[in-house]
Amino acid sequence: MSVSVFKLEEYLSKYEFCAPYLLCCSDAESFSMQEIINMAELNEKSLWDNLKLSYTEATGLPMLREEIAKSLYPTLNASNILCFAGAEDGIFCALHTIAEPGDHFIVLTPCYQSLYEIPKMKGAQITEVALREENNWRIDLGEIKNAIKQNTKCIAINFPHNPTGQVISQQELKDLVALCAVHDLWLFSDEVYRLLGTPDEGWAQPAAEIYTKALLLGVMSKAFGMAGLRVGWIACHNKELLKKIEQMKHYTSICNSAPAEIISLIALKNRDKILFRNNKIVTENLKLLDVFIKEHQNLFEWVKPQGGCVGFVKYKGHEAIENFCEKLVREKGVLLMPASIYNHESSHFRVGFGRKNMPEALEKFKEFL
Repeated sequence: MSVSVFKLEEYLSKYEFCAPYLLCCSDAESFSMQEIINMAELNEKSLWDNLKLSYTEATGLPMLREEIAKSLYPTLNASNILCFAGAEDGIFCALHTIAEPGDHFIVLTPCYQSLYEIPKMKGAQITEVALREENNWRIDLGEIKNAIKQNTKCIAINFPHNPTGQVISQQELKDLVALCAVHDLWLFSDEVYRLLGTPDEGWAQPAAEIYTKALLLGVMSKAFGMAGLRVGWIACHNKELLKKIEQMKHYTSICNSAPAEIISLIALKNRDKILFRNNKIVTENLKLLDVFIKEHQNLFEWVKPQGGCVGFVKYKGHEAIENFCEKLVREKGVLLMPASIYNHESSHFRVGFGRKNMPEALEKFKEFL
């Protein structure tokens, strides 16, 4: 197995824990553990107080899987949910399971590197279908249709999209599902930012609720702001495939952290309160960012994000975007993420607006300019 350097993780490992202003982060403001424990009802509090630090079930705590289905995917049930130690574990196990040498995968780019690297590790061919700024970063179903081959097995998408913040509409998703069904394709739908943001057209349904060959990726890290829990999941109708993916998990994380599962259960039972707080932060920060970009339109422009807590900003200066980002973090401690991290040959950078201290980071950015 040949493994490529994971550019995004390498970049963050260099700066994330030393730069004081992370203006590129892709997760919402986090919570203290005590804040979440204080939300627990008597039943969950009892589970927490009496928890033994033993191994947990490989598929995930049954109560947690039931709550994931009930809270987020009401037409599914616990047997359609397989839990993982974070989203990356889920991506690896799912794509490693379905990809075989000689298969063909279509992946929307720019994207999180795992979505194309893992099928490539298994010997699959990859066709990248680029989202385009001139199309407001929206999905192009015609281009996807033209990319399908006889050996195509899977289409991988990510909406709300990282790094552009674009979403998929209900009609676009229905049309994509219809295309997948005609060609009997798997649809890997990375939906880790779903419910964070306020799309003009509202949220499309979760892919796994409308297509039996959809593998939906969810996680506590992004919209819920609990990256340190390392709890994610795959939702899918096909229980036979979920069993095969579970068998792959036996070679990675084996099972989840027992405390993390209980905290995730409490958080999901209080999802409305948590999402309300996080969406308030995102909405206020997005307004500030949009004003900032308009005030500096000689240097920046963007397609305003519809969902999630990241956007893709075009830098119109003359120097390379990598040099611009390097100077900014060195002089002001403000971290942006250049487009090259996504193998995107452009002068764009990723900006994040899910954290409470974003206004302070923005002021430092203005000082630098």
